Amino acid sequence: MAKSVTKKASNAVVWVILILLMIGLAGFGATNFGGSLRSIGSVGKTEIEVTRYARELEQELRSLQAQTGQNITLSQAQAFGVDRAVLQRLIGAAALENEVARIGISVGDAEVQRQVLQTPAFQGIDGKFDREAYEFALDRAGLTPTRFEEAIRKDVSRNILQTAVSGGVAAPAAFTDALIGYVGERRSFSWAKLDRSALATPLPEPGEAELQAYYAANAEKFALPEARDITYAWLSPDQIVDQVEVDEAALQALYDERSAEFNQPERRLVEQLVFGTEDEAAAASDALQGGSKTFENLVNERGLTLPDVDLGDMSKDDLGPAGDAVFALAGPGVTGPVTTDLGPAIIRVNAILPAQVTPFEDARGELKDELTMDRARRMIGDQIEVIDDLLAGGATLEDVAKETDMVLGQVDWTPEMSDGLTAYDGFRTVAEAATVEDFPEVHQLDDGGIFAMRLNKIVPSRPEPYETAVVRVIEAWEADKLREALNLQATEIKAQLDNGARISSLGLPVSVETRITRDAFIEDASPEFLAQVFLLPADGSVVVDVADGVLIGQLEAILPADREDLDAKALAVQLDEGQRQSIANDLLDGFTLAMEAQAGITLNQSAINAVHAQFP
Repeated sequence: MAKSVTKKASNAVVWVILILLMIGLAGFGATNFGGSLRSIGSVGKTEIEVTRYARELEQELRSLQAQTGQNITLSQAQAFGVDRAVLQRLIGAAALENEVARIGISVGDAEVQRQVLQTPAFQGIDGKFDREAYEFALDRAGLTPTRFEEAIRKDVSRNILQTAVSGGVAAPAAFTDALIGYVGERRSFSWAKLDRSALATPLPEPGEAELQAYYAANAEKFALPEARDITYAWLSPDQIVDQVEVDEAALQALYDERSAEFNQPERRLVEQLVFGTEDEAAAASDALQGGSKTFENLVNERGLTLPDVDLGDMSKDDLGPAGDAVFALAGPGVTGPVTTDLGPAIIRVNAILPAQVTPFEDARGELKDELTMDRARRMIGDQIEVIDDLLAGGATLEDVAKETDMVLGQVDWTPEMSDGLTAYDGFRTVAEAATVEDFPEVHQLDDGGIFAMRLNKIVPSRPEPYETAVVRVIEAWEADKLREALNLQATEIKAQLDNGARISSLGLPVSVETRITRDAFIEDASPEFLAQVFLLPADGSVVVDVADGVLIGQLEAILPADREDLDAKALAVQLDEGQRQSIANDLLDGFTLAMEAQAGITLNQSAINAVHAQFP
């Protein structure tokens, strides 16, 4: 239990530190409240600090922003109940802290010190505790070391109580056993797929009258979606590239400007492990050369991973004072100790990237295309003001197309379109929001193009005329007829199976599956088909429609779960742990609610409102 408590406490501390650092770096005003405004409420004798509520709320907003990729205001978050969830979480924590204080649970200074010293956020580049980094991070978060260390003491103490309440819980063995029995149950069966090739006779050719009758009876299948009748004027760089002239001098100048891109020196893929002293680096190098340790061992001993020490591809100049030693290696290997800008280090070279030289003649085509498109975009940019003025003066899109390089077009736009102008997100956004009353205005596209549009009308959903839908009508008619024929044939086959025939004796292309579990994947068979097979009695049969045919299955054997199977054992452990954790959480939730009710909750709505007022 002690090991579990320590691990949970460590996780809690790291989480707290990450929150503090993010809030501090964001510059949130943790001290912007009045001196008399210290808490938003209390549970028993334990106060819920204003700054704690502010930080938790800020963290939730940042989490939402990271998930959605959008800025989330407090008012938007409140609509989802985020503020209430944060408040309830803090009330629960305060209830546990109040109970911890009441019964006298606490941890000593040694444990608090250990937590602080082992926190990566407070360590320097040498992997050791950095007092300046510690104080700086806390200062940015509006905290003092004393307050922060007291928070650690509370977190660890609270975790001790939580572990005492929810630790040692065991899931009911019968429940796990029943789940394994269901999930691990297996089936052996044979099955066949009937498609067009399985038809005894080909489908007849439909007559015109039959197609028109089918169209009339199934008009909903051929309905066109609601569309927006849009007239647009569009100008893209591709449309005017033939007007752009590029001279050799400009191409040569661009090549010279980007010489470093086309002419790269020899480089090395390197990993650099920095040490605090020359002696430490020398000892590590000796262990490496002697074979007692690998480079990976040295990295792991420092509490780092290979990505942490990976510098990527570096030139000799990039490596500074270590460049000569690294580039002296004729191939992959390790050198060191060497002096670097960060201190003594061991450097491993994983690959040598030879110098790359691209002559002007080889780069000319790429440069010309780039310069041509760049100038075309500039030409379009120069026209924006002119086109804006024309539109503001009352010119129609038709007029603008006549007087400029813009190309006039019309489209009955639907969101499913993705060609030409309709493929641009910029156009799609404007088209979806447009109203008939809007006046055309210029909008820019990601590729440097521009467009203006006018919504003429919204075209409601309507049946597509038979003349233009006839191909779709034929396809739908054939699909329905094929399904009818295959189902009739499958019904006849199923009758034979139900009367004792074996599917393998009917001349069908049969597939045999043995010891298949419910979650198995069978190519060409749908999940619904497998689910139906598991409902069959022994020797039962089933027919299931799929997108391109009909599946027929015959059950051969029902097999219990193989409880010695490694996957089944792993699943049993997973289910047991899941149930144990669920029960433990329920116990902790119930205990927390009881502590809240026993201690009593007091909230200061004015203080809560004051915190909310600090958010945009």
